[in-house]
Formats: sequence, structure tokens, C-alpha cells
Amino acid sequence: MVKSFFMGTTPQNNWLIYILECRDGSLYCGITNNLEKRLKQHKGEIKGGAKYTRSHWPCKLVYEEKSSSRSEALQREVIIKKMSKVEKQTLINSFKEDSS
Repeated sequence: MVKSFFMGTTPQNNWLIYILECRDGSLYCGITNNLEKRLKQHKGEIKGGAKYTRSHWPCKLVYEEKSSSRSEALQREVIIKKMSKVEKQTLINSFKEDSS
């Protein structure tokens, strides 16, 4: 029997780039099309998630950015991951200002 993997019927424009701030002040950047599920994975509540965040929990969501496709989200994630911590903090602060 051959198993097939399908991405499902999630709309392509439902992708998010997000940043979590961990208990030690470190920042974790990732992408997802289901933020609630992804946060549960990071906490270790359900299977999946990054080993890093499970060992640095609690983490709080400090930034999210919509993307029009998975490809675009991956490209933006790479850009953010290459930023210095100061640059990431500036991005987070601008998000907080826009959200209020």
C-alpha cells in the first residue's frame, strides 16, 4: 500500500510568519497555516513542533505577519532569521505599535 501526502485544502493565502519570545529572551521564527495548532506543537501538547521551543517554554507570540503563499512565507522567514536580534526587536516593536 502506498501512502500519499496531500497539503489539504488550506487556502494558499492563509500562511503566517510568526516570532515567539522564549522565557530566556531568545526569539524563534517560523511559518504556519494554523497558528493555534502550531503553538500547541511548540508547547509539546501535540506531536510536532520545534525541540528548541519545547525546551525554552514558556514562549509568547510577539509577532505575526500574513503571507500570500507558503513560498513567500518561507522566503520572508529566511530574511527574518538572518536579522540581528536588535533588528528583530525593531520589527516586533513596530508590530506592537501597529496592533494598538
